[in-house]
Amino acid sequence: MMKRLDRTEIIFKVMSYILLTLFALACLYPFIFILSNSISTREATEAGTIYLWPDSFNISAYAETFSQKAFWISYCNTFFVTMYGTLVSMLVAICGAYALSKPRLMFGRGFNFMLVFTMWFNAGMIPTYQNFLRFGVTNIYMFIIALGFNAFNIILLRNYFASVPTEIEEAATIDGATEFQIMMRVYVPMSKSSIVTVAMFYAVARWNGYMWAQMLLVSSDWPLTVYIRRTVEEVAQQIEEKGGSADLNYSTYSLRYAFIVCSIIPVIVIYPKLQKYFAAGVNVGGVKE
Repeated sequence: MMKRLDRTEIIFKVMSYILLTLFALACLYPFIFILSNSISTREATEAGTIYLWPDSFNISAYAETFSQKAFWISYCNTFFVTMYGTLVSMLVAICGAYALSKPRLMFGRGFNFMLVFTMWFNAGMIPTYQNFLRFGVTNIYMFIIALGFNAFNIILLRNYFASVPTEIEEAATIDGATEFQIMMRVYVPMSKSSIVTVAMFYAVARWNGYMWAQMLLVSSDWPLTVYIRRTVEEVAQQIEEKGGSADLNYSTYSLRYAFIVCSIIPVIVIYPKLQKYFAAGVNVGGVKE
């Protein structure tokens, strides 16, 4: 009976490793495909013959990308929006979640209901757009403030704060700590994993944000996503007007892939360092002893 159990366990582990390896390769392949096509010749890329390895190493698409001043401006705008947008959003989320997690908050149920209500119903895109314009959300600074609120992330932090033992807060209160000191010196350190997880949600949303940025911001404040879309459209239009791309050393597909590679490099560099916090933070609101 023991031998059969051991054999079953071995088969299960082998199958698990095989499936996980296949899943990892399936996730990795799109990145390899994009990178290979971004550094290949125009003929091979347009013919669609590159599936894994690049053909005749060619970095003309990257040279064209790096030579554009607007590309670096949009890159800096994206870093600015991501960094300060995340800070503003986390300030709102931490303060709001701490207050809403307290049963003693006056009209707490009503505030929590209104917060959840915004997740069920919203005014729609056009009214929201009109509100943004009325409040002057047409520059990068107002843009950061206008998008600094997310009900779902506040609820995540609220649930985590609510699970912190009340005895710790009572001990801090006896020692003379104020509400702000309790939040910053007790709740924030104890909720580091959940806070980093929510911050990563905000950062990724800011980094990949496109719709509101292209609707509200002027060209000098465009983030990288909007710049990539507009540049690709302009290049494609120029090629169509000229009747072909024979005078280019790179394909428009290579240019798109080069943009994608440049845009995901910071995420690839930063994410592994935050992964340990993310793994712990996915249990936000879980049971604690």
